[in-house]
Amino acid sequence: MKARVKWIENVCFIGESESNHSVILDGPEELGGRKLGMRPMEMLLIGMGGCTSFDVVTILKKSRQPISDCYAEIEATRAETVPKVFTKIHIHFVLKGKGLDKDQVERAIKLSAEKYCSASIMLSKSVEITHDFEIKEEG
Repeated sequence: MKARVKWIENVCFIGESESNHSVILDGPEELGGRKLGMRPMEMLLIGMGGCTSFDVVTILKKSRQPISDCYAEIEATRAETVPKVFTKIHIHFVLKGKGLDKDQVERAIKLSAEKYCSASIMLSKSVEITHDFEIKEEG
């Protein structure tokens, strides 16, 4: 896998993926950022959230669970001093469907966290990552 990050101005960069997608990254305002794009650490959280959400939805669909919606709310705590690494990350999954099995949802989240999600498994080597979920019954 390859990527390219090119400086635009101040603390603004454009990231380009091997699959020909682009994203603008921008730094904090106090360093010249102009809120033109996400900050890199935000992108890291979103990448991890996307990775684990992909797994959870895929596992539930393969288990023939009637899932109609899924989103992950991710909250992270960072160290107060440089390097301001993540110290804790919590992922709250909200799933919607008609008759979703709680045990199957729990299993899918656990499999993602422990076996499939490269991003969260890599981050878990240095960050405490916790999960919980809620199921909203579709009427």
